[in-house]
Amino acid sequence: MLATPPLFLEYEDVLKRSEQLAASCLAPADVDIALDALATLIEPVETHLSWRPQLSDPDDEMVLEAAINGRADALVTYNMAHFRVAAARFGVRLARPADILHEVVEP
Repeated sequence: MLATPPLFLEYEDVLKRSEQLAASCLAPADVDIALDALATLIEPVETHLSWRPQLSDPDDEMVLEAAINGRADALVTYNMAHFRVAAARFGVRLARPADILHEVVEP
């Protein structure tokens, strides 16, 4: 897994929103524990080049930048439509989470 510092901070912001906390039944301290664990697994990516704008949703740009700058094997998302054209343009494989799970579980 790859993430730039701004993308990781976005994960924290989203996970600590009141509606997300209510849906997950987690307290902010629980989110911190999960994020600490996630941080040990993530390969940090430094953004050297930015190609903005590439996507119709500006909030998705940092995800694409992390994938390109980190030379990701795949950009994993449920939001295939937003990334399809740009991922192809940069040669980034686009995959759904279930696709990757099947590859890991059923090699």
